[in-house]
Amino acid sequence: MSPVKVVLVGGPANLPAESRIQQVGTVADTVKVPLGAGYEHFRHQGENTTVGGENLPVFRWVMRTAIAE
Repeated sequence: MSPVKVVLVGGPANLPAESRIQQVGTVADTVKVPLGAGYEHFRHQGENTTVGGENLPVFRWVMRTAIAE
């Protein structure tokens, strides 16, 4: 199965723009992006949008977790 390109929406404003486009194995996956002392979690909720002429699944921010020491 080939990776799926997705766009991340929501979450902290300081999440870099280059981190907003990710590759996942399937839209059922959760995207976990490291930021500061934690991880930002994003999930697909059925929505798509057009970015740069491509129709991409939208993964919305759902929570933040701390990095375990």
